[in-house]
Amino acid sequence: MTDATDKRIAALEAELAAARADLQELSSTVSHDLRAPLRHIVSFARLVQEDAGPQLSAEVQGFLGNISDSAHHLGELLDGLLALSRVGTASLNVEPVNLQALVQEACTALTTQHPARTLEWRVGTDLPQVLADEALLRQALAHLLGNAVKFTAPRERAIIGISAVVGDPATGVIEIRDNGVGFNPGAHAKLFQVFGRLHGAREFEGIGMGLAITRKIVQRLGGQVQAQGMLDEGCRLLLELPISARS
Repeated sequence: MTDATDKRIAALEAELAAARADLQELSSTVSHDLRAPLRHIVSFARLVQEDAGPQLSAEVQGFLGNISDSAHHLGELLDGLLALSRVGTASLNVEPVNLQALVQEACTALTTQHPARTLEWRVGTDLPQVLADEALLRQALAHLLGNAVKFTAPRERAIIGISAVVGDPATGVIEIRDNGVGFNPGAHAKLFQVFGRLHGAREFEGIGMGLAITRKIVQRLGGQVQAQGMLDEGCRLLLELPISARS
C-alpha cells in the first residue's frame, strides 16, 4: 500500500471510531438524561391521581390517565432507540454459526412464550451454517420469528415455515414464510424504518422497532434482509448472510 492509502484508511478508521463514540454518547443520554424528566411526569401524575382523584371529574381523571399512558409509551420508544444504538456499537465476534440450531432454539422459545397459541413450525433440515455474531443473529431471529407469531395471531392455526434457499454459493439464504395478515406492498418502504408500523397499535402491540433493529444487525453482519407480502396473504422474508466455509 502507498502512504496515501495508509493515511486514508487511518482517517476512515478514525471517523468510524468517532461515529461509535457519538452513538455511545447518545445511548447515555437516552438512558439517563431523558429518563429523569419522564420519571417525574409519571410520578407526579400518579400523585395527583392518588391525592386528588376523588375530587376530580371523570374527564380530568381521563386526562391524567392519558398523560401516564403517553409517558409509558415514550419510555418504550426510548428503549427502542437505545436498543438500536447498541446494535451499532456492539463489538462483533464473527464465527461459524449453526443456523439450524439457532432457529430451533428461537421456535422453542416462542412456543413456550405463547402457550395458548397453535403454532405450526415447518423448519427445513438443511439450513446453512453462516458467518455471524451468534448473539446478534439470535436477536435478529427473535425479531423476525416473533413478528411471524405476532401477525398470525388472527389465525386459528399459525403456519410458519423456515427453509433454505439455493442461491449464491458465497451466501446462506433462508426464507421465513407465514400465513398471517400480510401488509400493503405499497407501504413496503416503511417496513424497516425506525418506528415504522404498517398496522394500528390497537390491532397489534409493538412500537415498530423490531425490523429496524433486525436490518441494522444484518447489515453489520454483511448481509441483507428483504420482505414481500400482500394484505391477508401472509409475509415472506429473505435473510441473507455470508456462508461459512465449513457449511
